[in-house]
Amino acid sequence: MEEFNADPSERELAEGLRSGDRRAQEAIYRLNQRKVYLVALRILGDSMAAEDVAQDVFIRAFERGAQFRGDSKISTWFYRLTVNACLSLMRKKTGVSLDENPLLMETIERAVPPGSPFGPALEQAMKRLPPGYRTSLVLHDIEGLEHEEIANLLGISVGTSKSQLHKARARMREFLEPALAAERRHREETGKP
Repeated sequence: MEEFNADPSERELAEGLRSGDRRAQEAIYRLNQRKVYLVALRILGDSMAAEDVAQDVFIRAFERGAQFRGDSKISTWFYRLTVNACLSLMRKKTGVSLDENPLLMETIERAVPPGSPFGPALEQAMKRLPPGYRTSLVLHDIEGLEHEEIANLLGISVGTSKSQLHKARARMREFLEPALAAERRHREETGKP
C-alpha cells in the first residue's frame, strides 16, 4: 500500500486493515484508540479493565484484519469488538464495579445539582442494572448511538435494542424513585423550585 496521506480515506484504511499494512494499523489505532477505551470504561467502570480490553481489541482486530468485510465503517466494527469484549469480561467477572468510574461520575455531576441526594442514587442505580441493559443505556443515552447501530454492534435486532433500552430506563426509574421522592421532599421543605 502506498504511504498514507495525513487524512486517509475509509477505503484506504479498510484495504490496509485487510492486508495487514502496519501504517494502516497505526492510523486506525490513532483514530479509534480513545473511543475504544472510553466505551470500555463506560461499560465496565474500571480503568484498568478498560485498558486491558482496549489492548485486546486492537490485538484481535489486527490479527483478524483480513476478516473485515467492509459492510460497516471501521469505527463501527471496533465498537462491536469492544462491546463484545466487555460483555465477555463481564460474564467472566460477575459484579464488575462502577465505583471508580470517572466518566459515570462526570455524567452524574453534570446532570445532578451539587448537594442533591440524587447523585449517589443515580450511581447505585447504574451499578444495579444488568450488563445488557447497562450496555444499551450507555450506547444509546451516553454514546448517542441509534438503535440500528446498537443492534449491529451487539448482534441483536433493532426491536431487542429498543426493548433493552426501555427496560433499562424503567429499571432506572424504579431504582431512583426513593431518591426522587426524597428530592421532592427536600425541595418542598426548602422552598426551592
